[in-house]
Amino acid sequence: MAALSVVPIPAFQDNYIWLLSSGAEAIVVDPGASQPVLDYLRAHRLKLSAILLTHHHGDHVGGVAELLAHGKVPVYGPAAESIPSVDHPLNDGEQVALDAPRLLFDVISVPGHTRGHIAYWMAAQDDQAPRLFCGDTLFASGCGRLFEGSPAQMLASLDRLAALPGHTRVHCAHEYTMSNIRFALACEPDNAALRAWRDEAARLREAGLPTVPTTLAHELAVNPFLRSDAPQVREAAISQAGRTSLDRLGVFAAIRAWKDGFR
Repeated sequence: MAALSVVPIPAFQDNYIWLLSSGAEAIVVDPGASQPVLDYLRAHRLKLSAILLTHHHGDHVGGVAELLAHGKVPVYGPAAESIPSVDHPLNDGEQVALDAPRLLFDVISVPGHTRGHIAYWMAAQDDQAPRLFCGDTLFASGCGRLFEGSPAQMLASLDRLAALPGHTRVHCAHEYTMSNIRFALACEPDNAALRAWRDEAARLREAGLPTVPTTLAHELAVNPFLRSDAPQVREAAISQAGRTSLDRLGVFAAIRAWKDGFR
């Protein structure tokens, strides 16, 4: 089998549509726009064989109908959300087994950003690290807004993702990293790994390169939303909430609310 290629296709201002290909076959994750995908397929002489969706927001599903107009392929997505194009609805614990390219994904329910949000995890194979396609649940140094779910749901979802192997590569759907790092440093200014990551991420962006994928081990070291137990994160949350103490969920809720208005 040809080596697996995993490429972020930029779309809109800051979206990434992930394209996975091996040989002449390709799949895409969260195609919010069709033209960037069609252009890439044409330029690399690839045939689209499947579409994977994490949630219903337009910047993740808006290109599906046009892609299907160029050729019918199966569309996988969350069973708990109403997405008209989905013909393979998925629930937590199910698997997606694709033949071309030959890939196997575990489906993980991660409500919070939306009620039915799912993520796709691909175990390590050959010389490939495990890979996580997490939509808008986990970002590099951040997490998604709570549009439909609760802080408790999002924290539980992030805990599920954080329990995956540390070398799992995190393929999120937006280039939010620099703004997320600024907020993370407000939460935890003495985090040396985070300061080093700020410098590295800045170099990547100045070179026109994406800051993702990162790894789960890296996120556990720098992402405040995975670090509710870290003393500085806890202290910052308590200060923001005007409280004398907070439990772990309270810390997460406080920093998520703080991030909503952070500039």
